[in-house]
Amino acid sequence: MSDERSGATVAFIGLGNMGTPMTRLLVENGFEVRAFDVSEAAVERAAGLGATGCRSAVEAAEVADIVVLMLPNSAIVGAVVDELVEGGALATGDIVVDMSSSEPLRTRALADELAKAGISLVDAPVSGGVKGAERGALTIMVGGEPGAVDRVLPALEVLGKPVRCGAVGSGHAIKALNNLLSATHLWATSEAMEAGVAFGLDPEVMLQVFNTSSGRSGSTDNKWPNFVLPGGYDSGFGLALMLKDMKIARGLAEANGTPTSLAAAAVALWESAYERLPGSADHTEIARVVAADGGSRPVTAAPRPAFAHDADADR
Repeated sequence: MSDERSGATVAFIGLGNMGTPMTRLLVENGFEVRAFDVSEAAVERAAGLGATGCRSAVEAAEVADIVVLMLPNSAIVGAVVDELVEGGALATGDIVVDMSSSEPLRTRALADELAKAGISLVDAPVSGGVKGAERGALTIMVGGEPGAVDRVLPALEVLGKPVRCGAVGSGHAIKALNNLLSATHLWATSEAMEAGVAFGLDPEVMLQVFNTSSGRSGSTDNKWPNFVLPGGYDSGFGLALMLKDMKIARGLAEANGTPTSLAAAAVALWESAYERLPGSADHTEIARVVAADGGSRPVTAAPRPAFAHDADADR
């Protein structure tokens, strides 16, 4: 494995809560990393970890073997890729790895455009949160042509466990669908917890039972005990990002003509929470909205942007 990594250069574009520890792991495992972010402070942090800080995406990518993108959405991914192509930083034989939570249909369209120039696109969104990124324990959902995937696997294996999901766009599709499930679980768990507490049940006992019974989920096993009950609401994944992924999943189902009744209801509930919570709200804070609706705790409203931008994915 170390021989395969030797000499490989990775351009890493997007150095948020996830991108920074991922960059560190690549450096520590023998990759030369050229890092760029619109935040100069983020670039400086990456340089402090051993990466080469760059002044632009083009500078980062122009001598890289693999270009990794960890960006907020498909529109920004497309804009950065256009910049790289127009700036001459991408050429025949190069590979772009989109680790953002992008829209699968737009990912396939972008892959088709890049293929005309002999450039491969691999989608590889992640799950596992900041802690998973720090430990190299992310689940990485990979879509793309087998040959292209083979070429980027040594880098992805440093960051976690890559799972081949199918053709290009498959990783982004599974990621969005996973987060739709995660969000639905979290809302249902929060309602169940409030009902139990109102009846007089101990929340810790409830979670203990749920986690050894058929009601177990990531929300009962991780999010409620670690981020909701302690009152920290600090999972590191924003509510706006979760809502974005939920809408991607709903849109994918609509495009394929498959049922969306529960997805639509879940999106509506999360949209309501999005309007009621502060702009910086962690996604686990929807439990506060459920509690407020049950009379348990207030929700503090605050002005918010039309949509928050952040590159990090659930987690």
